Amino acid sequence: MARSEPEQPAPSPGNPTIEKGCGSPATVGSPRPLGLRSRIFLGLREQAPQWQVVVIGLLGVGGCLALWWFVTRGEPEERIISPSKGLSSPWETFASFHSLWFDRGLTRNLLTTLRRVGSGFGLATLVGVPLGVLCGCFSRVNALFLPMTLFGRNIPVAALIPLTFSLFGIGELQKVMFIFIACVAFIISDTARAIGEVRESYVDSAYTLGAGRWQTIFKVLVPLALPSVFNSLRLLFSLAFGYIMLAEVIKFGGESGGLGDIINTSQRRGPREHVMLVLLIIPVVALVIDYVLLWIQQELFPYRYGGSGLLHSLVRGVMHGWEDLKGLIWRPALPVAAGGALPAPPAESCASDQPRS
Repeated sequence: MARSEPEQPAPSPGNPTIEKGCGSPATVGSPRPLGLRSRIFLGLREQAPQWQVVVIGLLGVGGCLALWWFVTRGEPEERIISPSKGLSSPWETFASFHSLWFDRGLTRNLLTTLRRVGSGFGLATLVGVPLGVLCGCFSRVNALFLPMTLFGRNIPVAALIPLTFSLFGIGELQKVMFIFIACVAFIISDTARAIGEVRESYVDSAYTLGAGRWQTIFKVLVPLALPSVFNSLRLLFSLAFGYIMLAEVIKFGGESGGLGDIINTSQRRGPREHVMLVLLIIPVVALVIDYVLLWIQQELFPYRYGGSGLLHSLVRGVMHGWEDLKGLIWRPALPVAAGGALPAPPAESCASDQPRS
């Protein structure tokens, strides 16, 4: 008995079909393949060549500069945005760089800002990473710190300014602790998540090979989570570099106020061009720092992010040297029998040492 062919559904107003050349129906309105030009420039999730990335990026920067020039061209009273509103022309802004560098101490204030960010973020890393490891390894420790991390991640950063003023005064300690409080909750949470994302099969393999709890943590979980932890720290450092501008609203005595103080002083007393210059300098400095940290990340974890692995080989050499040195200093003690005498060798070993007849 011949098998009957399945009947094709009749076209309906909600699902009209058309016949292709091969006889298979196609829904009207289905996405058609892009043309050649569209595939070259608008391929879905297609990786663009590096030269196109550079050229398109320069075009974007040029477009922003052209728009800036357009709204500030001509005489001050004829401009779309007058200098009284805080926006000067590109030429007027860049011409004031000399006074910003020499008269306002740009280098000194930049180093002051970087020192504050580095101190506060370094302290947050020293506290947050170990706590994050404990939270990722032990659920009860995570339950203890979970309310505090949720509070720290969701509190507005600007609300920390009066709190840190009342607790730590208006000196350097206040600025360092402001960065610490603003970042430590994120570091704890991201580190705990990185530990939790390590597959359970690695833990089972470590237990199968005889590793203990702390050996599994320090030899398996932490090394496997370090690439994600470092990547999170790199991204959080950029946020901390932006947070410090809020902490530098007040300068104590004759200390260097930092970049935030230059912005606040220029906004009140002038020149207004320095505000725009500092706003242009901050992303450039942050981008340079991010590229340096990215290079370190790639060299430390080449198996995850690519790179030559120079720092990875250096760290492995140091760790292997430390293990060899530790083995020379702390040798495992031999088991001692009762009375202080060494245990006798096995009977089979003694018998094997006698000559055979």
